[in-house]
Amino acid sequence: MKKIIKTPLKSYFSKDLLEAGCDEAGRGCLAGPVFAAAVILPRDFTSNVLDDSKKLTFKQRISLRLVIQTSALAWSVAQVDAQEIDRINILNASFAAMHLAIQTLHLRPELLLIDGNRFKEYPGIPHQCIVKGDGKFLSIAAASILAKTYRDDFMLEMDKKLPQYNWKKNKGYPTKKHREGIAMFGATPLHRMSFNLLGQLKIDLY
Repeated sequence: MKKIIKTPLKSYFSKDLLEAGCDEAGRGCLAGPVFAAAVILPRDFTSNVLDDSKKLTFKQRISLRLVIQTSALAWSVAQVDAQEIDRINILNASFAAMHLAIQTLHLRPELLLIDGNRFKEYPGIPHQCIVKGDGKFLSIAAASILAKTYRDDFMLEMDKKLPQYNWKKNKGYPTKKHREGIAMFGATPLHRMSFNLLGQLKIDLY
C-alpha cells in the first residue's frame, strides 16, 4: 500500500503582513449559534498535527486548542445567535461572526486569510479568500479548531438543559435523532426557524 505523505500547512500567505486566519463553525446546523474565530500565529509557529478541524479527533482538537491559545500572538472567538441567523441569513451571519472575532483581537491584523470563496470586506483590512484554506494555512486551521471546539462546548452545555435533541452527539446538525426530537417536542429558541427543520423526515408520533 502506498503511504500518503501529508503536506505541511503553510505558515503565511504574505511575507510582510501580519496575518489573521479566519474560519467559522456551524453553518449547516439546525440549532445553535454560528461561531467564528480569528487567529494570529507567530511566523515561526510549526505543528505536524494542526490541520482542518474536521480531519482531527476530539482529543486532538482539544489538545491543539490549548497549544493555539498559548502560542498565538492574538486570538478571538465570536458567535451570532439563531435569531440573527434567521434575520440576516446564515451566510451573512457567518461573515458577521468573523467580523466580531476580528474586531475583538487585541492586535490589528494587516491581512485576513478567509476560509472559503466569499467574504464581506472588513473595514480597513484587505482579505484573501482561500478555498479549503483550513487544510492549507496554519492560521486558518487554528481558527477552525477554536471555532469548532467552542461551538461544541456550547452545544454540550445546551444538551444538559435539552437532552431530547441529542445535541451531545449531533451538536445541532441535521441528524435523524435531532429531527425526531424536533418533531416530538417542537423547536426551541436555539433552533433556526428559517431552516428546513424536519427535512424529509417521516415519523409516526402515535
